[in-house]
Amino acid sequence: MTRPYLGNPKDTIEVLHKYNFVFQKRFGQNFLIDPHVLEKIILSANITKDDFVLEIGPGIGTMTQYLAEAAREVTAVEIDHTLIPILRDTLKDWDNVIIINDDILKVDIKKLVMEKNDGKPVKVVANLPYYITTPIIMTLFEKKLPVDSITVMVQKEVADRMQVGPGTKDYGALSLAVQYYAKPEIVAYVPPNCFIPRPKVGSAVIRLERYDKPPVSVKNESLMFKIIRASFNQRRKTLLNSLNNSSEINYTKEEILQALNKCGIPSNIRGEALTLEQFADIADEFENLKSQI
Repeated sequence: MTRPYLGNPKDTIEVLHKYNFVFQKRFGQNFLIDPHVLEKIILSANITKDDFVLEIGPGIGTMTQYLAEAAREVTAVEIDHTLIPILRDTLKDWDNVIIINDDILKVDIKKLVMEKNDGKPVKVVANLPYYITTPIIMTLFEKKLPVDSITVMVQKEVADRMQVGPGTKDYGALSLAVQYYAKPEIVAYVPPNCFIPRPKVGSAVIRLERYDKPPVSVKNESLMFKIIRASFNQRRKTLLNSLNNSSEINYTKEEILQALNKCGIPSNIRGEALTLEQFADIADEFENLKSQI
């Protein structure tokens, strides 16, 4: 099998010129041109010859080549139809790659995994534009899709936000949502000069290893996330006022205060000071209130 040949500026530019490719700003396209970073992604994603890998946003196929060398099979989902002829060219030497031209949020991933991996959890690898990072990651987790891990290149500040704890400025709803479903670990920081074109901000590779079961138990997962969202929608307000002002929280101010008191949480605290476990406790108290009505 041919070794990967993309991953450096010269070869990437050649491919782009060959097809007169025009970067689409709406797709947030930045192609990786550093072999060391590519190798680090493959290593940290822990890809083996037993693995079926789902790649989101293959671009011109740079990382796909590396994935195809390491995995049993790769399915690459690319939204930009102008990249499909390029991918067919750059991946022609690999017979273990399937290219799908679609929006990943519209792909039936469960069906794909059933067909390609007997329904067993798959490894996801992606280089995601900032605007779509959160919706894609949360869809993979919330829909209980069969995902073992997600190794993803994102904007540095988004990666930082996913792994921080209470009391930090980056801590928020994304931190809590990611940490409920997975163990986050930043494996590499990637400067702008590792991409064509150069982005204005730094990037990071973060690996999200899916938990077999969440680190906290909660009676009503959906309610907990409503509480979390409400707590950070008005970040500077107290927890009591944030929850009372939210249209998603259908409890009176007195009931909210009662729930907080039962959890031993001061009403004047802000959401950014609470742990995931404390949010789960509040949700459970709300559920207890409902059962008393």
